Amino acid sequence: MGSNTSFVADLLASIAERGRTLLDRSHRVSGATRVETLAERCQTLLSGRGEASGVALAADILDRYAHMKTGEAIAFFEVLAEKFGPDPESLAAAIEAYGRKVPSAVADLHRASEPRRQELFRRFNLAPGGTLSLVRMREQLMEAMVRRRDLAEVDRDFAHLFSSWFNRGFLVLKRIDWSTPANVLEKIIRYEAVHAIRDWDDLRARVDSPDRRCYAFFHPALVDEPLIFVEVALMKESPGAIFPILDPARPLLRPQDATTAVFYSISNCQKGLAGVSFGNFLIKQVLDEIARELPALTTFVTLSPVPGFRKWLEAERRAEQSVVLSAADRKALEALDAPDWAEKPELREELAGVLAPIAAYYFLAARTPKGTPVDPVARFHLGNGARLERINPMGDLSPKGLAQAVGLMVNYRYTPADIEKNHEAFAGKGAIVASTQVRKLLKVDPASRALVPVT
Repeated sequence: MGSNTSFVADLLASIAERGRTLLDRSHRVSGATRVETLAERCQTLLSGRGEASGVALAADILDRYAHMKTGEAIAFFEVLAEKFGPDPESLAAAIEAYGRKVPSAVADLHRASEPRRQELFRRFNLAPGGTLSLVRMREQLMEAMVRRRDLAEVDRDFAHLFSSWFNRGFLVLKRIDWSTPANVLEKIIRYEAVHAIRDWDDLRARVDSPDRRCYAFFHPALVDEPLIFVEVALMKESPGAIFPILDPARPLLRPQDATTAVFYSISNCQKGLAGVSFGNFLIKQVLDEIARELPALTTFVTLSPVPGFRKWLEAERRAEQSVVLSAADRKALEALDAPDWAEKPELREELAGVLAPIAAYYFLAARTPKGTPVDPVARFHLGNGARLERINPMGDLSPKGLAQAVGLMVNYRYTPADIEKNHEAFAGKGAIVASTQVRKLLKVDPASRALVPVT
């Protein structure tokens, strides 16, 4: 893949270089980042020029955009929204033809209804490095959309195109190890979003130890940019805490002695590709890859964070009426307000017993207004066909783990024979497949309406 990608990149760069001699350079003297100039050049690019000049013009526009300040970039997005939608006259004509049942009307209506900016983005994509530039452009758009929801239609066009450009057929799975180029390894350190990588020694322990694996998806147009990666620990049993996995002093395990593969960190790398699903493909392909390498593996689980648990729990604590918390629960949970509670083993043990049934409710019963599980990681794994296997209070006592989930972690189990069935149950009926161990934690006391653990 590398040589072919390099050839195509060099070819596009050569075309762009030849095309620069054909471009009118008058606008380069002044106002290089003016939105009006950029909009004019976008109109010119859409009007249809020769291949060389078109590629060069696309490269020039992307270069000008890259030098814009935040306010100018937002103004450019406004122009894309207002002036590069569907052509009104063509759309009206296509609608009229459809009403008259003209044979080609459906195809013509489809073409006329497509926003012109989609074709503009396609032409941008022909420029050298165009794909990555567009991903970065959408990143900035998404940041702007925090306050500018009126730009959502531009974002929808990005999402529509990216879902095609980055579909599974284009993705390449690669193992990340110590022989991986240093620039890619640096990005693994930077993009790790679950358990921060402290330094190069920590990275080497994660990707080069005999009982550790790391895999990433790449796209031919983004050769040295991982899209998503997963870190895997080979173990003898399902873990209930993250520290033994990350402990630099842990004893090493021979891969052939492992029975369990633990997916303990999954990190999306490109913010501009939000909404484009890679994780489900990644987990299933890595599972197949490891199973082929190590046939003795019988168990495939995650050790997953619960990023929304503390926020949800605090909202329940503030609520005057809670179906979850009894008076005794509220009293016990007051310990969470002390900054050093996690440093006291007896208090951790007591809180673990209180938090486990509350967490069972969080996963099995709490819902968003749309009727889906409130936890985003749960939605991801359950949607991929996993089973909620075990709740692990005090599984992550790092500052991040305490802040997000008061230390809570969970295991999701991937059983190859059940993945499709579990996925269908969740996708079709919203059913959460969970182990008996988890379900036994959930019981409603009719008198208090509070949850109590089943012994």
